Amino acid sequence: MNFQKEDNSEHSVSGPVTRYSLPVTASLPLLFLAPMAGVTNSIFRRICKERGADILTTEFLSADGIMHRNARTEQYLNFLEEERPLGVQLFGGDPERLAEAARAVVDWVRPDFIDLNFGCPVNKVVCRHGGSSLLRDCPTLEKIAQSVVKAVSPLPVTAKIRIGWDESSINATTTARLLEGSGIQRLAVHGRTRSQGYSGKANWDVIAEVVQAVKMPVIGNGDIAVAADVLQHLSTGVAGFMIGRAAMTNPWIFSEIRSLLRGDQLPFQPTLEERWELIRRHCREEIALKKNEAAAMASMRARLMAYTKGFPGARPLREKISGISSLVELEELMMPLLEEN
Repeated sequence: MNFQKEDNSEHSVSGPVTRYSLPVTASLPLLFLAPMAGVTNSIFRRICKERGADILTTEFLSADGIMHRNARTEQYLNFLEEERPLGVQLFGGDPERLAEAARAVVDWVRPDFIDLNFGCPVNKVVCRHGGSSLLRDCPTLEKIAQSVVKAVSPLPVTAKIRIGWDESSINATTTARLLEGSGIQRLAVHGRTRSQGYSGKANWDVIAEVVQAVKMPVIGNGDIAVAADVLQHLSTGVAGFMIGRAAMTNPWIFSEIRSLLRGDQLPFQPTLEERWELIRRHCREEIALKKNEAAAMASMRARLMAYTKGFPGARPLREKISGISSLVELEELMMPLLEEN
């Protein structure tokens, strides 16, 4: 992976900025951790980075949230140097407000790139004219991209889209061309429409059409549940794969994919003990971050449900997990299972 660090003191935001070019690879596709609200905080991003994720992005933040610059926003933006290359993902429907927010982010935390979310299907985002709602308003989408690119130049700006609003309005190639013409340097495409949400199948044929329609790198996203799923999509020509929900259950999926793509005879797979050690580590770091064990363990319940998917006796185990409030309780649940297996 080529990752060149450049110093550039002439920047549209105040003060010198260290700029990083977007990573490229000559041999294997890059692997991206998809930004997921309530999941991909700094702790989980580092867990995935250690297990083979090449590129990380923060949970998405609204332009208004950035401008308020409160403690909650700061928590979302916090990252460690070891997480680089890392981008900050923003959403909103006002070009000037988003440009202002992007400048503020660059001043505040110096990310390696800004990522624009034009793909989120959630109602509370769509009703604010953010996320995938902009797939129905390409003129505003284009203005947002142009405004943010200009505001943070020469820092790279990337974007994420869905293939369209619904089956009758699939416009991913048109949207991709508009974004490329606006200065977007890399595009992630989720192969579902907004109306699909996360149901049905991702359409990788449309992703392949986007690859052919633009010169910028295109990252494919959707229905990569296990490492072997990437093999059927290599022919699309994507420059990388973005993994979301599968990483919640198995952060090792990045190492597994890399191993598979290298042609290793025995692709890497974690043992039950390794999975447990990761769970315990994640809990400890969340407790340290929140400084309140009960609150931290409550916030970890959904993560624990995902981590223990596929464990021996997973169903009764997960039922008990829903009520725990301490790491000791979790250890007491897990020890008999580990001893038996």
